[in-house]
Amino acid sequence: MKKVNVGIVGSGFIAAIHIDSYKKVFGIDVCLKAVASTNKMVQSFADKYGIEKIYTRFDQLLEDTEIDVVDICTPAHFHEDMIIRALEAGKHVICEKPMTGFYGTGDANIGHTVSKKEMYHDVMKRMDKLREVAEQSGKLFMYAENWVYAPSITKCAEIIKARKSKVLLLKGEESHSGSHAAHAALWAHTGGGALIRQGCHPLSAVLYLKQVEAQARNEEIHIESIVAEVGNITNHLSEQDRGVIAARPVDVEDWANVSITFSDGTKAAVMAGDMIVGGVRNLVEVFTPDSAHICNMTPNNHALSYFANERNLEDIFISEKVETKQGWQFVSPMEEYVRGYVDEFQDFMECIAFGRNPKSDFNLAYDSTKAIYAAYWSAAEGKRIYL
Repeated sequence: MKKVNVGIVGSGFIAAIHIDSYKKVFGIDVCLKAVASTNKMVQSFADKYGIEKIYTRFDQLLEDTEIDVVDICTPAHFHEDMIIRALEAGKHVICEKPMTGFYGTGDANIGHTVSKKEMYHDVMKRMDKLREVAEQSGKLFMYAENWVYAPSITKCAEIIKARKSKVLLLKGEESHSGSHAAHAALWAHTGGGALIRQGCHPLSAVLYLKQVEAQARNEEIHIESIVAEVGNITNHLSEQDRGVIAARPVDVEDWANVSITFSDGTKAAVMAGDMIVGGVRNLVEVFTPDSAHICNMTPNNHALSYFANERNLEDIFISEKVETKQGWQFVSPMEEYVRGYVDEFQDFMECIAFGRNPKSDFNLAYDSTKAIYAAYWSAAEGKRIYL
């Protein structure tokens, strides 16, 4: 059995999701060799998941000759530097979304003071540099976009490929009631608001499905233009009217609506918001001349429960971002499968073990980030951006 030694950077929420998925990989011996984190709770994190080594500095992880792949689960503004350093250290790289973004140099309110056109061109230059480093390294870059691996998206892609369908329209959304993390309110930490935090998922999924179509039909399809609108809806609420909305945007948007025109004349619409209560919405709809597909990851109705109260449910996961566990609930069993995490890490580990390319790769990360910043540029200047 092939063995892959993993070094994880970060010990927060997404690192735990990744580890749960590593433990479900079959046919490959995945060893959680080390974690690098400055979190004071990293020892209990390592003990809980059976991680062999703890490092307090990223450099220590890179110097560990046993590590085959570095899994970057840090806040987004650290991603780019860590990707470059890991690749140059001879490690394969898995990176959470987004691959990179515009974070400025410590400026306050850069979301209000720096032009989005400038952001777009800066990000493009740095992504071209990332591509150069990745190609020269000879190592794999694996983009941790779990939606590409969600069973509903995978099945839709299988059907498109088999029928050689012409996809006319795609609609995608990820929305919820807002992040509780303070850094989510600041462009300098997130590189944007709801669009880059949530909208990146449906955006990547629709770009992936268009590429499946292009390959099946032996066509070349790319984004021709983007027109977008963003806004700050929740900032207009008084505290009395805020309800359960957690979003507190400072210089980022809490709502985005993006319209994409592809080179074959077809369309996609992507929405993201921080004011949708009742749990997270994860949805992609696909329409062809003779078929329609609804890929509804959450909430879905494959498990329903009713609770008269929330007693003893503190440690029971029901569904992400649901504000209460009382009443009827759309329970999400095996969410790591439904949302694609398990198949994602099965693919990544097989790619490392057997030397093949991942389904979610550098090109998808590049195209998604390019589209996001083109959308910000479009929204800021009120015009269509041609790519």
